[in-house]
Amino acid sequence: MHQPLILASKSPRRKHLLELAEIDFEIHTKETDERYPCDMEINEVPVFIAMLKARDIQSDFPERRILAADTIVVLKDRIIGKPRDKEDAMKILASLSGETHTVITGVVILEGDKETHFSDSTKVTFHPISARDIEYYVNVYNPFDKAGAYAIQEWIGAVAIKKIDGCFYNVMGLPISRVVGYL
Repeated sequence: MHQPLILASKSPRRKHLLELAEIDFEIHTKETDERYPCDMEINEVPVFIAMLKARDIQSDFPERRILAADTIVVLKDRIIGKPRDKEDAMKILASLSGETHTVITGVVILEGDKETHFSDSTKVTFHPISARDIEYYVNVYNPFDKAGAYAIQEWIGAVAIKKIDGCFYNVMGLPISRVVGYL
């Protein structure tokens, strides 16, 4: 009997992308300590955190195939995390306004002793965004659970993104075509 893939993520965006790809899966999550070594290369961080998430779930489901991912936003060699509050979200978006940043998603697939991991990078350039538009977006869309304080598939993506170089779905949180290729 085929057992569905386990998605080790609470992200509604990752859930949506797996559904879009018609992958049979179920969700199992645990609170995971997402700290990483301070001397780690930035591009290694999302795979490291995804591995922590995957291994936490693998301890409960050792024979199942597990998919975990983590997404970071990098601006000027600095990781921009999820905003702490409304003021922080507005500050983050103001820093991204008129700039190009990189979105890196680390992906880990575990199945027994077999381990696959990779990352995908997408460069995103914003038009300058007015303070009024930033405040509107934060008040209406509450982007507090999103790295970089925005979701590309929401209003801000439609009105403020000037250019994308790479996978759109990677910015949503999962480079789904690559994941399907590995599965």
